[in-house]
Amino acid sequence: MESKRQQKFAGVLQEELAAIFQREGAAYLPNTLVTITKVRVSSDLAVAKVYLSFLNTNNTSLSVATVNAHAGEIRYKLGSRIRHQARIVPTLSFFVDDTNEYVEHMDKIFDKISKDRKDTDQEG
Repeated sequence: MESKRQQKFAGVLQEELAAIFQREGAAYLPNTLVTITKVRVSSDLAVAKVYLSFLNTNNTSLSVATVNAHAGEIRYKLGSRIRHQARIVPTLSFFVDDTNEYVEHMDKIFDKISKDRKDTDQEG
């Protein structure tokens, strides 16, 4: 369970990272929209796990690897934006947020189940 302090700091990081990706995301991933879906911060606020969602990309693992390759540069830009709000700038690790893919997969399963039920109801 995250403390209020962690949640508040994660919210600040999410906002600032979203602004960075909105302005300069095209430099890392041209023609790809990057959304920060979730930020988890360690209890000492030194490490942040950032979950990303991508639009207009065929290979999400390559996209997240590209963003991770630029993590130091992104951290520097983040530091210049939050330097008055935080004592330390957390180390950033980026991950793919596959929640949407999971939801779509589950929707397909439920649709198949309801279709199978209708077929068996009509037969019986």
